[in-house]
Amino acid sequence: MEKLALIREGKETDFRVDENGVVRYRGRVCIPDVSELKKMILEEGHRSGLSIHPGVTKMYQDLKKLFWWPDMKT
Repeated sequence: MEKLALIREGKETDFRVDENGVVRYRGRVCIPDVSELKKMILEEGHRSGLSIHPGVTKMYQDLKKLFWWPDMKT
């Protein structure tokens, strides 16, 4: 909520709200601090038909193109 207020005031440049109301960080979807949601994203990325066990680094590189949350790499 604090970020939304800063965005509306024009004080936040890295975050924005797109035309669908989705908060984005440098163009990537900003994921709220909901562990189950993060877990679902990681599991989907891991079992994607496009990847054959890509490894942690490759999976991170792929997911960071679309998503963002604090301490995502850890």
